Amino acid sequence: MRHILTVGVEDFFHADAFGQMIQPRIWNRFERRLERSTRAALDLCDETGAKATFFVLGWIAEVAPELVREIADRGHEVASRGYDHRSSTRLTPAEFRDDLQRAREAIEHASGRPVLGHRAARLWYRKSDLWALDVLAAEGYQYDSSLAPLFREFADQSWREVVHSHATPFGCIDELPVSTATVLGQRIPVAGGNYFRQLPEGFVRREISRWMRERADPFVMYFHAWELDLDQPKVAAPLLQRVRHYRNLDRMRGMLADVLQQAPFGSAAEHLGLECGPASPPMPAVAAMTPPALTLPEPRDGRTPVTIVVPCYQEERAISFLANSMGEVTSSLSSFDVRWIFVDDGSTDGTWEQLQRQFGGRDDVYLMRHPRNHGIAAAIRSGILRARTDIVCSIDADCSYDPVGLARMIPLLGPGVDMVTASPYHADGAVQNVPAWRLGLSRGLSRIYQTVLGKNIATWTSCFRVYRRRSVVALRVDRGGFLGIAELAGRMVLAGGRIVEHPETLNVRVLGRSKLKVARTIAGHVALGGELFAQRARMALWRRTGLGRILRCVEEPLHADGGL
Repeated sequence: MRHILTVGVEDFFHADAFGQMIQPRIWNRFERRLERSTRAALDLCDETGAKATFFVLGWIAEVAPELVREIADRGHEVASRGYDHRSSTRLTPAEFRDDLQRAREAIEHASGRPVLGHRAARLWYRKSDLWALDVLAAEGYQYDSSLAPLFREFADQSWREVVHSHATPFGCIDELPVSTATVLGQRIPVAGGNYFRQLPEGFVRREISRWMRERADPFVMYFHAWELDLDQPKVAAPLLQRVRHYRNLDRMRGMLADVLQQAPFGSAAEHLGLECGPASPPMPAVAAMTPPALTLPEPRDGRTPVTIVVPCYQEERAISFLANSMGEVTSSLSSFDVRWIFVDDGSTDGTWEQLQRQFGGRDDVYLMRHPRNHGIAAAIRSGILRARTDIVCSIDADCSYDPVGLARMIPLLGPGVDMVTASPYHADGAVQNVPAWRLGLSRGLSRIYQTVLGKNIATWTSCFRVYRRRSVVALRVDRGGFLGIAELAGRMVLAGGRIVEHPETLNVRVLGRSKLKVARTIAGHVALGGELFAQRARMALWRRTGLGRILRCVEEPLHADGGL
């Protein structure tokens, strides 16, 4: 087990204990000691062989960029703690988003590395604060580590005690909560920081050892750089704040060293399998709650830009076949400027290596990777959110639909059309070499959605589609697997979107094996159909009774403060 070590890069005057006394506007008046304390943390990591995620304030990246670069150059991950140490839980979503963007720009400029993760500057997240994860996912963050399930908080959600994936309207984001010990049904903080110094040393050591010995999940530990600075100035704060900040600082380094020598520690990105290569160019400013756009070359020769998203899961054997097909697709779309996004959805075979080998040097291809498998719909959605173009297509990695068909489908995405879907069950469509049982299953499921949604669309489960990007990002889709493909179409219909079918031919998979789980798929579609039917019924009731107008009048003042 390789556990996770995180370090808050702060100076003594940034500390929470002095938050009410020392405002950011006077930070520049204090002696700056963060270089020596941060280098002490780096040296401690070197001595114990640990790697860590260093959560850095954007303000620090601006005043000490060489220090941030040194952290990265010494082999550690650099992540964000916001810009100026304000609690994200006390910001509106718009203010939080602006703080994230400002911090990321400063940190990436200083470190030369992408910022993948975030930790709140102050106050651990409670249930009421989980909206922040939606904003983080929308801004393209891969993970967050701002949750501490202390005492009875999240008592009914025990899975939040360990590293887990959190679903948002903008895709999944991983949450790395700081670790706790359970005593008499209460979760007690033992993961570091102030609790290291205030709780009995024997208790802390025993509970950390117990976790490492008995738990299958990584221990998520943290401390602040200033906690290694024994000579820092004494702030004339009230007694309680002084005790909180200065008590037992002298034992901090020894305790950290002992824990780090018990077991190997690495960074959050390392645990999640995320790449920390050179930073991408700064993202352009985007509208509220819109995911960041992928930076790609400008359209060439005045042609309409189009992005093709290819979800890949355990497709090692299919990549070369797909690569050979790409030339035909590009030729058939000669009137378009074609870009490709491949999403490796947590494959455990050689899919990621094959993608890098085939496409790593191409400027028209972007490769991205989920740290774990979230399902085909989640992979397609991640690609759509990353795309820069308004026209985004999705194809199957196994080319069960001939991708050259996009040349016929894209022109159908005219004004007022939000999605064009390939339809083998259309009167002019066809199916070749598909087993009869699977054909019957798919046709039956499509009839369920026809009935539930009252739309005469023959095929609801096809992944071969053309999307209007702005229409898709506005939809909330909760399911990540094959169910999410049907859910996306259903949500679009309920939102008033227009879907156009195009007859195409569906072929059986040639390479690899199908990932379809029959019994689970049937049960899932039945449940989804019931959910969509209930939503449609509620909408009809609101329209007939005028409840919709009443609810809008109530909601508008509730959201006037920028809440989600």
